[in-house]
Amino acid sequence: MDVTAAADELLDMRRTRRIEPDLPDELRPADLATAYAVQDLVVAGLLEAAPDGAPPVGYKCACTSPIAQEALRIDRPVFGRLLAHTTSPSGATLDATHFVLRVIEAEFGFRVGRDVEPVDGGHTHDTIAEHIDAVIPAIEIVDYRYESWALGALQVAADNAIHGWWIHGEPVTDWRGLDLGVAGVIVERNGERVTEGSGSNVLGHPLTVMAWLADELLQYGRQLRAGDVVTTGVTTDVFEAEAGDHVCATFDGVGSVELRFE
Repeated sequence: MDVTAAADELLDMRRTRRIEPDLPDELRPADLATAYAVQDLVVAGLLEAAPDGAPPVGYKCACTSPIAQEALRIDRPVFGRLLAHTTSPSGATLDATHFVLRVIEAEFGFRVGRDVEPVDGGHTHDTIAEHIDAVIPAIEIVDYRYESWALGALQVAADNAIHGWWIHGEPVTDWRGLDLGVAGVIVERNGERVTEGSGSNVLGHPLTVMAWLADELLQYGRQLRAGDVVTTGVTTDVFEAEAGDHVCATFDGVGSVELRFE
């Protein structure tokens, strides 16, 4: 398979905001290693078009909830990159026409305090927590360019895990007494509650997602580094926002994050 041609196709779909049934047969990755190789080139292309000095800032975890896995017909998580030029603080106003879709996902984010080394048998809640210095209330905007959601893990991974934008609230450094597995999440649109959930919806606990990511990255020659931020997947049902919408997500014990579309 031509990895460069696949990345060029995905970048053109993003640039032109065109929607396709699927990637052409000859451009579909056959395994995750190839999908991530395509992702690397997609990310490089996105960075080339970004303002100078806008590097990757961390990772997004996709398909960590039953809701996302069912919608995408995926039975495992995948990861993508978070980028500085598509990251904004809470209160941001975004141009709705920048996106094909504006799928709202309320997610627990984390900031890595020190490099994550491998551990025998894989990371656990306790071992990964030692490397985390803050929890972050966050909203990820998923932007999708296929007619059907049910394409599987490989196309999703190749397209940088269909990441659109990441909006973050204030980091909470005094978080170790919180049980994020039961922490509730409420999402409002224009002042009205739309959906709610909890941290248990992402692999049972957001720290389970962090442990998974730490181990998964090592399999592809990568590593969580100090300063990386990670968003761990949707904790509630999702919905599509429109121009004029104000969206706010509130996380028990962690705080809130909000944005507007114009």
